Amino acid sequence: MSKYRIGIIGLGKIARDQHLPAISASGAFELAAVSNIGGSTALVGVPAFPGYVEMLEAVSDLDAVSICTPPGPRRSIAAACLAAGKHVLLEKPPAATVAEVGDIARRAAAIGKVAFATYHAQHNAAVKRAANLLEGKTVKSLGVIWKEDLRQWHPGQDWILEAGGFGIFDPGINALSILTRILPEPVFVSAAELFFPANRQAPIAAKLTFSTGLAPDGQLTGDFDWRETGPQTWSIAVETVDGTKLKLTDGGSRLETEGAPPFVGPADEYLDIYREFAERLEDRRSNVDAAPLQLVADAFMIATRTEVAAFDFAGSSQALPAPDRQKPD
Repeated sequence: MSKYRIGIIGLGKIARDQHLPAISASGAFELAAVSNIGGSTALVGVPAFPGYVEMLEAVSDLDAVSICTPPGPRRSIAAACLAAGKHVLLEKPPAATVAEVGDIARRAAAIGKVAFATYHAQHNAAVKRAANLLEGKTVKSLGVIWKEDLRQWHPGQDWILEAGGFGIFDPGINALSILTRILPEPVFVSAAELFFPANRQAPIAAKLTFSTGLAPDGQLTGDFDWRETGPQTWSIAVETVDGTKLKLTDGGSRLETEGAPPFVGPADEYLDIYREFAERLEDRRSNVDAAPLQLVADAFMIATRTEVAAFDFAGSSQALPAPDRQKPD
């Protein structure tokens, strides 16, 4: 079988760190072009363009595109790519709003193309194993701790703290995507407090209370913070009413359960994304999951707002040792 010819739109950090290697290692895809508005497109041997319109016109035989831009323009880009007859893969979050995600899904369905909204944390083997362990159970308590250093992981990315940049929910949506994948019943945001730097438009921290309609009030919580200068923490602990306890750490890559050694899956989240994308292209099956983004939107809708100290990227962060695994971006 010939490989699918794919283009990348938005050649930023996530595309270079994850998408390029995954496509290169995939037996199903061949990188055929890239575009990057306002950024470098230096990539030997691959046609490169300053914008996606130019790329679509010049490389008309693309089968699919991966859209790796910031979330703001993703709906309009996806619409243009679908109109040009291309399948689309969307980095997380799939669009700037829940309504835009729905629009992408409708456009893809109308022309029989595949749209695939990806949340890489869901593709951890440990996350899949946790979902199997929790299947059919009732959650009693849940604790999410997602704390990291913004300056270390996103240096100088001012857009991420502007309106529409998602702020702490840029990494926090990874935790929310794990919740929507592993919990055996739907989860909702029942209360929220968002912490906004005095000079920014997006929150730098958040405290959430979740509900499922079954667990006792106040037993499902989330603590998200982008000001953590000590050890970085990406963990989710769950206990069910029958006494099952499990904990996902390292962004969902490590699973701890009572009476068993820790399970650490391979660092192949993006390889798994492209494996699934290839399967979906074969079967013409879209998956435009908006559930994690809906939790973000709901948090903004019901939250109280607390102003905190101004944030400046020029400030200093404590030097941290390189992690064993890449940060769950």
